[in-house]
Amino acid sequence: MKTALITGCSSGFGLETARYFLDRDWAVIATMRQPRVDILPASERLRIVALDVTEPESIRRAVDAAGAIDVLVNNAGIGLLNALEGIPMAGVREVFETNTLGVIAMTQAVLPQLRAQRAGVIVNVTSSVTLKPLPLLSVYTASKVAVNAFSESLALELEPFNIRVRLVIPGRSPETPFSQNARTRMQNGVPEAYADLAERVFSRWHESPSEVTHARDVAEAIWRASTDPSCPMRLPAGADAVALSASS
Repeated sequence: MKTALITGCSSGFGLETARYFLDRDWAVIATMRQPRVDILPASERLRIVALDVTEPESIRRAVDAAGAIDVLVNNAGIGLLNALEGIPMAGVREVFETNTLGVIAMTQAVLPQLRAQRAGVIVNVTSSVTLKPLPLLSVYTASKVAVNAFSESLALELEPFNIRVRLVIPGRSPETPFSQNARTRMQNGVPEAYADLAERVFSRWHESPSEVTHARDVAEAIWRASTDPSCPMRLPAGADAVALSASS
């Protein structure tokens, strides 16, 4: 039986991915900052582990508790939506600590065991904002583009050890709480000079897009990235992400 360690399982893509792998008879280490035992079906193949990817000691404890794994899914992330002038540098650092440095730190923590067993897969979940620039998302986009570049370079150095690295690139998913969480980090709001731009952006968000990403789309893409050695390095997830990928 194979084992996947999945970060950010409290909601959204991570939660659906944990369910998806459990349904296919994998063992799952579902991590979250504040563990909840009620959000996933009880199973002997499931362990829920506390993890804050910005804290080295938390990472060490989680990796030790997980034991041998076959797949690491770096899904944990936070959003940030605002004009750059409205984002304190502490907010910028918070996003990069989770979205970028958290991915690097988790990967670094599991590499010794994957290299020793000369097998494994690392799946990093980024975003379709890396395929098309959008206003008010400069910091968030930068944090995800960095993971794309990190992953593609890392894949080359791990190939001799039979360790695959893949990117899953989801589109916009209104059914998850991610967008709302991103807006809560506006703190003092959008600077007045950018108010008209923000109003146009928010108005478009309230429209019903014809193509969106569902959590199931992302879980299916992560499954393919984890189990299909022939899948491409970058795997868009969701109809909107697939369309953007085809046009970029």
